[in-house]
Amino acid sequence: MRYFIFLLTTILFSNSLFSQTLDPVKWKASVQNETEDVYTLSFEATLEKGWHLYSQKEAQGDEIAPTPTEFTFNTTPETYTLIGETIEPKGIEKFDNIFEMNVKYFEDKVIFTQKIKRINKNLKEVKAEVFFSVCDDEKCLAPETVDFIINLSGKAVENKGDLSSITAEDKQKSEALYVAIKGKETFPSEEVEEKGYFTIFALGFLGGLIALLTPCVFPMIPLTVSFFTKGARDRKKGLFNAILYGIFIFVIYVLLSLPFHVLDSLDPEILNNISTNVTLNIVFFIIFIVFAISFFGYFEITLPASWSTKLDSKATSIGGVIGIFFMALTLALVSFSCTGPILGSLLGGSLSSDGGAMQLSFGMGGFGLALALPFALFALFPNWLNSLPKSGGWLNSVKVVLGFIELALAFKFLSNADLVEHWGILKREIFIAIWIIIGIGLTLYLFGKIRFPHDSPIQKLSTARKTLGVITLAFVIYLVPGLTNTAYANLKLLSGFPPPLFYSIYEKEAHGPLGLNAYTDFEEGVKAAKAQNKPIMIDFTGWACVNCRKMEEQVWSYPEIIEILKNKYVLISLYVDDRKALSEKDQFEFLKPDGRVKSIRTIGDKWATFQTLNFQNNSQPYYVLLDTDMNLLNYTTAYTPDTNEYLEWLKTGLKNFKK
Repeated sequence: MRYFIFLLTTILFSNSLFSQTLDPVKWKASVQNETEDVYTLSFEATLEKGWHLYSQKEAQGDEIAPTPTEFTFNTTPETYTLIGETIEPKGIEKFDNIFEMNVKYFEDKVIFTQKIKRINKNLKEVKAEVFFSVCDDEKCLAPETVDFIINLSGKAVENKGDLSSITAEDKQKSEALYVAIKGKETFPSEEVEEKGYFTIFALGFLGGLIALLTPCVFPMIPLTVSFFTKGARDRKKGLFNAILYGIFIFVIYVLLSLPFHVLDSLDPEILNNISTNVTLNIVFFIIFIVFAISFFGYFEITLPASWSTKLDSKATSIGGVIGIFFMALTLALVSFSCTGPILGSLLGGSLSSDGGAMQLSFGMGGFGLALALPFALFALFPNWLNSLPKSGGWLNSVKVVLGFIELALAFKFLSNADLVEHWGILKREIFIAIWIIIGIGLTLYLFGKIRFPHDSPIQKLSTARKTLGVITLAFVIYLVPGLTNTAYANLKLLSGFPPPLFYSIYEKEAHGPLGLNAYTDFEEGVKAAKAQNKPIMIDFTGWACVNCRKMEEQVWSYPEIIEILKNKYVLISLYVDDRKALSEKDQFEFLKPDGRVKSIRTIGDKWATFQTLNFQNNSQPYYVLLDTDMNLLNYTTAYTPDTNEYLEWLKTGLKNFKK
């Protein structure tokens, strides 16, 4: 079903801070005469940096999917015919975690071509239209249609429509879309700030701290102390050597990420292609299972002893700066069997994000710094070695605990492959159930109920084991609601790890996000708000809006937020890309300020126009708080990943409503 959606650029208010009507794509058409009656029509879209235009190929089997680009021509058997399909370039194809499917899109500039054969020798021009939607990393715009009249002599002009088609009834229906919003001067729109790389660096640092407690890294501390005790002739020299040692450890781990920068520069999508490759994800799954079994003590994974022995001997014999470098390299190699799985988790997590190469560098830097700091300090102050606990059974326990963690992470890689191929073997609840079983196994191990091959008999449970056991049990209990079909099944602390909420064994209601009662008609929602004496939250959203789903699953799902949305506000969700046709009596023609005539034919047409007309904004997600007299209760906002910030925004709206 075709439909015409357009966006208004009417500036009805003078407050520029409130206006944010976006127009990130420009179209132009051209024609080339191939033979006497065969022509090639070209449609070129130029996009602003960061914006994506989607492929003509429509995703199958899912209601929530990107809006495909669609070309339509006024061909008839008497005038001209199409030769083949509209051709598009290769573009970029990647797996999208929100849509849970491979998505093909274009950036910067894209040219579509269509060959036609003229039947009527007197045909002078061809009419065409392109229907499309664009998104960036934070928002999507409502679908839009651009019309063209292409003169076969080579001139292309945009079709502005027939002004005579605008009737008095059309004008009346257009005026009905306008709502006099009050308080725009008091509550201008808010700018959304970008986040940095601190989080991935902190996670890498945490991974490095965990690696310090593994039986592969911990025994390297006495070796380090021995090496630097021999090599330092005075305190000043010892300080220099220790700092240099720490720097080399840090640099070695950062260097491991550099090849991915080269790959990223050659092909910006290669990192995402690697992370979403089904075969590679299955390989990672198998590797992590093998590592887990090894950590449980059933066999050992080690690099050839000759490698570390040769490096250790070189470090001892060479001395100086080169010797210190080989000592740092020895640490990296000897600790591989324990740090490898931790680094693998970091690698997999970084590559699944945009900007993966730079995030990977920050993560590896954090990991290297966590290893470098204590080793540099022990190199500087060898006497600290006496304060460390001696190696023993506790190190094996740490290794087994890591084995359980590796086992849980393995299923994340299998889940990636399952989502890409839509196998349906690891639906959200099944994934969570597996984690619950793994968590129960870890809890039983920590409390001494099960043992593995290299475990020593437990005479008495240590405080550390009891504490970690209680924490693990609490985590298992936290996972249990994830098996249910309730609004609290989101498990916010694990957002991004389990499959998304709609990849479920349960049949999901489409009435409202997260099962909320959402009105999909503005007038009906306002009537309900008046009857209940509640404020209104307008949710301008779309079925193909990536960040709309992120907000719903990661922010709205926060218990206090969903409670407020459920009980304190009347939620009106207006889908600007809804393809359902309006009834014939509700359809009308709208005259845009630039003179173009656009048809309001679908629900999406109506709400896209409504948003731009009243709020001078055409992006989604977009949120507005109002009372029933159309007074703004707070500034309008968009994609806000900070739950505390969004919660305060809702609470402020409630306070202003009560005033």
